Formats: sequence, C-alpha cells, structure tokens
Amino acid sequence: MWTALYALLALAGGRSLAASGGRARPDYLRAHLANLTLNAGWTWAFFRARRPAAATAEAVLLAASTADLARRSWAVDRRAGAALVPYAAWTSFAAALSGAITRRNPG
Repeated sequence: MWTALYALLALAGGRSLAASGGRARPDYLRAHLANLTLNAGWTWAFFRARRPAAATAEAVLLAASTADLARRSWAVDRRAGAALVPYAAWTSFAAALSGAITRRNPG
C-alpha cells in the first residue's frame, strides 16, 4: 500500500511544484517536506519508541497535514489534488487506528 501512496505523493508533489509559481512554490515545498517529516515521525514514535499515544498525536497531525497538502495541490492542479485523496484517507485511518491501539493499551 505504501508504495502506491508514495508514488501518488511524488506525482502530486511534482505536478504541484511545476504548476506553482512565485511565493506559492516554496510554501508548497515546505508543506510537502513537513508532511514527509510527520510521516517518518509516526513510524519512529509507534515502532521504534513504542509510544502509541505520541504516535496517535503524530498521526492526527499527519492527517491534518495531508488534508492541507491535498488542498494546496488541488488549488494549482486538480489531478495532483485528486492523487492525494487516497493518502489523506489512509492517514486518517492510521490516526483512528493509532488512537484505538492507544486506548486498548494504557500505560
């Protein structure tokens, strides 16, 4: 699943950066890099640090970041925005799943 999602993320990023101009381009790039950082942060918090509550918070931020990235992409290239819909759905599911794991594993 992640291979397809990362391919769509790369496609959307490339198309959005190509279609962006002026101030929007560096802003989009920062949002894209922040999203990738949040993505890596969830993996670290959940698997490496074994802190499901921190991973849940990270996943919520990631889902919000992904929704923002999809919105930014849609504004400059509708296909790029549409390409991020599966990623947005997946990160929202990951946030809900992380929350459920946190609730079932207190302490």
